[in-house]
Amino acid sequence: MHFLKILCLFTLSLLVFTGFDQADHTSLSKTDKRDKTDSVPRYPDLYYEFKISELNKTSPVELEYNQYVKAYIERYTIERRQELARIIGLSQLYFPIFDEALDRYALPLELKYLTIVESGLVPTAVSKSGAVGLWQFLMGTGKMFDLEITSYIDERRDPYKSTDAACKYLQYLYNTFHDWHLVLSSYNGGPGETRKAIERSGGETTYWKIRPLLSEQARNYVPAFIAVVYVMNHWADHNIVPEKPAYSYKELDTLHIRYALSFKQISTMIGLPLDHIRFLNPVYKRDYIPETGSPAVLVLPSDKIVTYLNNEVNILGSYSKPVDYNMLVKNAGCTDDKVRIIYTVEKGDFFHKIALKYGCTIENIKAWNNIDSMSIVPGQKLTIWVDKNYQQP
Repeated sequence: MHFLKILCLFTLSLLVFTGFDQADHTSLSKTDKRDKTDSVPRYPDLYYEFKISELNKTSPVELEYNQYVKAYIERYTIERRQELARIIGLSQLYFPIFDEALDRYALPLELKYLTIVESGLVPTAVSKSGAVGLWQFLMGTGKMFDLEITSYIDERRDPYKSTDAACKYLQYLYNTFHDWHLVLSSYNGGPGETRKAIERSGGETTYWKIRPLLSEQARNYVPAFIAVVYVMNHWADHNIVPEKPAYSYKELDTLHIRYALSFKQISTMIGLPLDHIRFLNPVYKRDYIPETGSPAVLVLPSDKIVTYLNNEVNILGSYSKPVDYNMLVKNAGCTDDKVRIIYTVEKGDFFHKIALKYGCTIENIKAWNNIDSMSIVPGQKLTIWVDKNYQQP
């Protein structure tokens, strides 16, 4: 038996060595424009099974390897490599927040990986069902946990407050099921769906046994979670280079303010780009912090805090003229914080239709393309400027 164990470990070491050797010789440089999945390091099932079993030793959430998990590992490390590189970088900003909250509630730290499955670490993410934020709360669920949601503020997008709400919800789900796989399934599909699956199975409480009775999304949730735990611990084995975020957790600080303030005022006075202020303060939906009667939190880089305080009188004294139609027409050609795309006019297109599709105005399209008339023809190329986070419908 001892000999077989040694033989098994020796075989695994050869497989792992082969995998690393492959990774060393197939990494693509930035100038290499090839996009071939056969150039990306791949490993045998035994490798993944061993690595996940090692992670499982220190995880209260049971981690096991199967073909469903493998499919998601390959999806992240092959099909979504660029997205994973961005996520790994952003984890430097958000994971310290999650770890602190999970520890405070005595929850497994591995649950922070839920946010990658849910939102890809994008605080402003919105699902097709209307769930919002890093932890993807619907409006009703968010309000149930006292998250403020108004026309100006959405605390589902607040990394701190939404994480606290998620911890309360996860704690509640665990008290209900006492099984972390069922908790994960219920977080995605709702506890009602999990209860029905248990009843239909004749009382089975093992996730893998009730999995066929769950909705497709809930069915894939646990395998996706396990795959994320693996890739976030072993991304280097797959030649993935993290994208460094603009800021890390340690580079930020907060101010508490009691007055109304626009992001544009802040940007002008402290010399911080508007998109950086948006990135650091996703809770404010309209580039504006309203006066609510209670202190509002403003997140800034630590080295900008003193600059802000020194300019606070000027910031409060500055006045932003309300935007009206004439101002919008005057500034129609503005392309700040936008990216350029080229649209080919199709048969049946007209200005209103194109403007609605890309979230702009007719005046924008005419200004961007130096067009005076209201006529466009099929095949015509139009320059359109869209928000950086625009997603093609």
